Amino acid sequence: MIAIGRGLEPDSVQAVAQALVAGGIRAFELTLNSQDVLPAIESLRKRYGEAELLIGAGTVLDLPTAARAVASGASFLVMPHVDEELIGWCLDRGIPAFPGGCTPTEIIQAWRAGAAAVKLFPASTTGQDFVREMRGPLPEIPLIPTGGVTLETAGELIAAGAVAVAMGGWLTGARDPEVIRRRATELVESLQALPR
Repeated sequence: MIAIGRGLEPDSVQAVAQALVAGGIRAFELTLNSQDVLPAIESLRKRYGEAELLIGAGTVLDLPTAARAVASGASFLVMPHVDEELIGWCLDRGIPAFPGGCTPTEIIQAWRAGAAAVKLFPASTTGQDFVREMRGPLPEIPLIPTGGVTLETAGELIAAGAVAVAMGGWLTGARDPEVIRRRATELVESLQALPR
């Protein structure tokens, strides 16, 4: 489970991260099209070790932005697209890259370029049936559905074969740390209850 922080106020990022950790979430992606996100990544990296909370950067569109995110402490990078040069840059540095794709061609292209997993985006239009269908011909490619994932669909996507899901709006959009903690706990418990 990856929590996504998009458009968070800079002074709320620490409280959101603390609520996510308290609720059992261990990966937090901060999108680079948010205000003052690089200092927030750096601050979170100083506070949390990787065993406690992986900090990633999302909406990475080019190499200079990727380099700044990694220099700030991002442990993984998420892109909305397939950029073979950017994926290769990550691979050369041991940084997991999760490029976005929504067709078999894009998924295979990302995987061949060295993606650690492919961000299946938008999950709200592809859904569990698409994940299940992709598992047939592409069982070795880890998929992370993102975009429109809800508490109800998260388990369905995992059951269909996704290795993880990424969620922002419902989880971190509440802005209230206690609501975020409760939602994170509910989400983690629902995923842990899935048959193995």
